[in-house]
Amino acid sequence: MDMPTVAIVGRPNVGKSTLFNRLVGKKLALVDDRPGVTRDRREGDVNFGGLIFRIVDTAGLEQADSDSLLGRMRAQTEAAILEADVVLFVIDARAGVLPADQPFAELVRRAGCPVILIANKAEGGAGMSGAYEAFSLGLGDPIPFSAEHGEGTGDLHDALIAALPKQEDEDEDEDEDPANRSLKVAIVGRPNAGKSTLINKMLGEDRLLVGPEAGITRDSISLDWVWRGQKIKLHDTAGMRRRARIDDKLEKLAVSDGLRAVRFAEVVVVLLDATIPFEKQDLTIVDLIESEGRALVIGLNKWDLVADQNGLLKKLREDCTRLLPQVRGVPVVPLSGLAGEGIDKLMQAITGAVEVWSTRVSTSRINDWLSAATQRNPPPAVSGRRIKIRYATQVKARPPHFALFGNQLDALPKSYTRYLVNSLREAFELPGVPIRLSLRTSKNPFDKG
Repeated sequence: MDMPTVAIVGRPNVGKSTLFNRLVGKKLALVDDRPGVTRDRREGDVNFGGLIFRIVDTAGLEQADSDSLLGRMRAQTEAAILEADVVLFVIDARAGVLPADQPFAELVRRAGCPVILIANKAEGGAGMSGAYEAFSLGLGDPIPFSAEHGEGTGDLHDALIAALPKQEDEDEDEDEDPANRSLKVAIVGRPNAGKSTLINKMLGEDRLLVGPEAGITRDSISLDWVWRGQKIKLHDTAGMRRRARIDDKLEKLAVSDGLRAVRFAEVVVVLLDATIPFEKQDLTIVDLIESEGRALVIGLNKWDLVADQNGLLKKLREDCTRLLPQVRGVPVVPLSGLAGEGIDKLMQAITGAVEVWSTRVSTSRINDWLSAATQRNPPPAVSGRRIKIRYATQVKARPPHFALFGNQLDALPKSYTRYLVNSLREAFELPGVPIRLSLRTSKNPFDKG
């Protein structure tokens, strides 16, 4: 079967070539801050977490006379759209939706192929308001993304699985019946936390090299396992170490294969050494997992070496609530990889985390919650006019993502959005998973609230 084709399109300088380079894995496309660097279509073959396709980088879409250079570049881009199986429509999340985006969104819609909307340059949560603006393009839910740093890779992978023609690959099982597909679990943590020892005990064999030296595992290793009839694909990762001379906190996580494992996993187990728990690096790893929207479980390894187990477990759960408010209620499981203790409880926590991560709540229940939450703690007033939240719905699961509609929501204080997230978590029993909240302000000039 011929490889499907994915075209990257958008107006100039939104990061299309940076996205192309990330997917291909090589710097094949010239990247510069000046718009219009890419003039011809550039193609590359991609193996993206088992998805095989040809990617096409195009010139920035601009309206121009057909005989001009810009017009010929646009014609090349339109040809790429017509030949594509899937279009990645890229906007700059920091700039938001510009008037120039609208006619080209219409052009992509008319092409009739699946479209994935990417709100690029949204690293570290930057530009999220611009990402929410992208709903107005009518191209579906935008994926907040950073081509520069790789944030949002897992969500893009999920969207491509749904959009691309089905691929026959014996190693991939995304398209199987959900009851038969493998649950993807990544085990991450600092070097020498005991990740490989734990996986060997799960598998019942010395499949992975282990030892007292930190850093024996140098890359991400995928292993198949079955627990109580559930297929599991386990990813053992290299210990995540700091990189010297790099300021960005996520870039300090050293091993790119480990990052890939996190981005393609459904559940990530952060394995801590119970004798030296919660260092700054662990909090950084949890930040990455939360930003990627994965389900999370914390494993306290080497529990057999702890003297006051009851006292330490209570303290560590309190530390989790204090240090990790963005995943409040995350499961914390004591275990010993060496002794094989606690593995069953860990797996129960993993399958439970997936259920919570996949939760869908009916719109009627959400609006009942919204009414009660805003009555209990009304939104503040801005310039003498009270912010009003009129309506809420869930736009997707994995992780749970809710959209709120009303007036002046862009002025809603972060403290109030935190209140809403915590209230959602409590009302719908969503412990330990990232919760996304989109705020959509009415543009009706006659809406006086």
